[in-house]
Amino acid sequence: MTQIIHDRPEQLEQINAGLLQGETVYAVYDCIGIGTGFVGITNMRVILQDKGFVGNKLAITSVPYKNIRSVSMLSNKSMLGRFTSTSSIGIDTGGSTKEAEFRGDDKARHAHDLILWNVLSTR
Repeated sequence: MTQIIHDRPEQLEQINAGLLQGETVYAVYDCIGIGTGFVGITNMRVILQDKGFVGNKLAITSVPYKNIRSVSMLSNKSMLGRFTSTSSIGIDTGGSTKEAEFRGDDKARHAHDLILWNVLSTR
């Protein structure tokens, strides 16, 4: 059995509980900042836990790869004009852009590359 990349076991359990038939989890990353609690990446979709709803409501949002127009690495420009390493990604679905900030550059890069690979594979 292949080990699934994840930060928190309870987040992986939550993703596993909502899988569709034939769906496989690739990674579940804990996110920081306001809004997104975690990002799950499967062979069929990106799953985002959104904590930013009115009234402290929690939403699990599924974004099928066919609905993703682009995925971006986000970075801040330093005062010296050099780019700092990124720890965020943006997912453009046409109507909105979902942003997720990760604990570490390697996790953001891995999430970006997994999502991009799946988007390109479905075209």
